[in-house]
Amino acid sequence: MGKTIMKKDNFLYPRGRYYGQVKPENLVFNANLQEFAQRVSYVCNLETGGKLSPDEAYNQIKALWKNLKRTKKQLQIGENLFQDGDDHPES
Repeated sequence: MGKTIMKKDNFLYPRGRYYGQVKPENLVFNANLQEFAQRVSYVCNLETGGKLSPDEAYNQIKALWKNLKRTKKQLQIGENLFQDGDDHPES
């Protein structure tokens, strides 16, 4: 009666809550990072189960990593760390 049916996508692609500094680029990167982790997990499971060769698993994870690095650079994550002005250490 009061049960909530979990959608297939929510089960297959769970998303964790974001607790960092709320900025659009941080939220986008966090979503990309979670997707990266989920896909790496799938690739590892496929390799462990014998469905992928170790070389193919490595190549797929390497491609996922390059894509994540590219999006990090495009979003300028980690750059301009002191732009807000409130990140300076107190005396």
